[in-house]
Amino acid sequence: MHFIKYTILLVAVLLFSCKKAKPGDPEIPVDKLENGFLILNEGLFQMNNSGISWVSNPDLSVSNSFFETKTGRKLGDTGNDMKRYGNKIYIVVNVSGTLEVLDAVTGNPIKQISFVNGSQSKQPRSIAFFGSKAFVSCFDGYVDVIDTALLTIEKRIPVGLNPDQLIASDTRIFVSNSGGLNAPLMDSTLSVIDPIALSEETRITVGKNPGQLKVVNGSLFVQVRGNYGSVPAVMKKINPLTYQIIDSYSFQPVILEKMNSNLLIAYDDNGTIRLGLFDVAANTWSNPNLFDVSNIETLYSIHYESKNDRIYLFDAHGYTVSGEILEYNASGNKLREFTVGLNPCALLFFE
Repeated sequence: MHFIKYTILLVAVLLFSCKKAKPGDPEIPVDKLENGFLILNEGLFQMNNSGISWVSNPDLSVSNSFFETKTGRKLGDTGNDMKRYGNKIYIVVNVSGTLEVLDAVTGNPIKQISFVNGSQSKQPRSIAFFGSKAFVSCFDGYVDVIDTALLTIEKRIPVGLNPDQLIASDTRIFVSNSGGLNAPLMDSTLSVIDPIALSEETRITVGKNPGQLKVVNGSLFVQVRGNYGSVPAVMKKINPLTYQIIDSYSFQPVILEKMNSNLLIAYDDNGTIRLGLFDVAANTWSNPNLFDVSNIETLYSIHYESKNDRIYLFDAHGYTVSGEILEYNASGNKLREFTVGLNPCALLFFE
């Protein structure tokens, strides 16, 4: 969630704090993570109500208190990222300043890593992996390096302003320096980190307020968000070996998601959100309107699961009530939907 969403969510809390969430489904015990989904629910900024839902497949029974049941405590404030790497699950909790590490088989807690500097949260945002290291972007201007065996922070790498998303490509880690908390003087660069030397190698200027990063078919695609006003959002294509900008696309990307060798892109078409499929090899849309998403009230995230060839759209419903996940096949036919927690933002699929 970039800085503008913090503002939206805070306003939503003030205006709609009396609005009730939908009642949750009866809780079910989860002994093993198989045949289902873990959903990270971001919650509301400064409300300490992030959570994790377990959705059992195929009956779609939901446990919205998965983390509390496993740990005996709350997840914290503003869960931003959740990824599996090896036999562990890593959950980044931004405002609380924590990284939760769970067992990827049972979901049981392994360790909570503090991302607090003195009394201030470093505001961790996103996580990526290379070899035996995990790299976590922190809004205080650093990328923290974690030894995934010892689960300790071994180094802090200074980068740009308010580093947001990060991704591994070949032998480098790319970091989008948003500068979102420094608006209107936002950053406009990507930091390139050498994951062996554990240092910043260079920076690539891409445009104001870079956000999401995706690597598809050997190219790095960057969502450049602009200033939400006079500078419109665009997408940039970069050669991750030479660091050269190859192309720029004038449509306004909202969400990027890799779909096999192509990109699923939600974009703003004069105030209407559309979902298109971008052909990376042909360097153009294969279908700018893959299927109708007008039924989605607040499209918050997209997840493509290659194992079952399914597209999952996350509806935050105005940020103040329980969110929904809508499941589609690759042709755009809606198959199922299920209700989870507040502002669902990430999904892990378990066979």
